[in-house]
Amino acid sequence: MNLEKVIFGFFILLAATLNFGFFIGDISRPELHNVYELAAALVVSLIATALKFGDRTQIGAIHLSTSLVADLQLIAAAITWAVAEHITGTGMTAHITSSVVSLSGGALFANVVSVVLLIAETVMLRR
Repeated sequence: MNLEKVIFGFFILLAATLNFGFFIGDISRPELHNVYELAAALVVSLIATALKFGDRTQIGAIHLSTSLVADLQLIAAAITWAVAEHITGTGMTAHITSSVVSLSGGALFANVVSVVLLIAETVMLRR
């Protein structure tokens, strides 16, 4: 058992599940999407990305790129949320909530691709 792979797999799956938990629910109702869950998904995704630095394999490069995409989408979602709440003062309207949830949906897709890559990498391992 490779401890590094276990830790990376843990963070990838945790990022995907946290992101899914934030994403699920009616896209236009802000009360169904918790800001702390979005923040947790972003932090865990950043940790998963940091774990992939230094992996020089081809599949490691693809893992890193999918993690960077997920990070970028989650950062954009967090910025959109923060601007709506603290800068413009409009609060979370249905339009802004749907934008934030859509961005997290893009990150969720990148996380799913990363999980599929992790499974494919695990299946290809030879003893």
